[in-house]
Amino acid sequence: MLFFQTQQEEVDPVKAMILLVVLAITNTACLLLMRYDKQCAWEGKRRIPERTLFLSAGMFGALGGVIAMQHYHHKTRHRSFRVFFPAMLIAQLLIVGVLIMTGIV
Repeated sequence: MLFFQTQQEEVDPVKAMILLVVLAITNTACLLLMRYDKQCAWEGKRRIPERTLFLSAGMFGALGGVIAMQHYHHKTRHRSFRVFFPAMLIAQLLIVGVLIMTGIV
């Protein structure tokens, strides 16, 4: 039994495509930043500040950050990264889900 009636709205394909492109760009940027930081660590070069990595994950790039952490084994010893990146990923998935369910996208 449903406690509330919802009217199923169709997803606007243009809005959905824009959302996908934005998510692809932000996640790719975060992944590449993490990769570059790992490369700099190997070569002893100047590193990307951690707050920049956190900011890139917080701007809907958490999936790219989590993938980079697993693939490059980067920042996996830092508890703040191990907790924050997956938590941000869950929050971002929930936000995107709400946007889709409410018909905003």
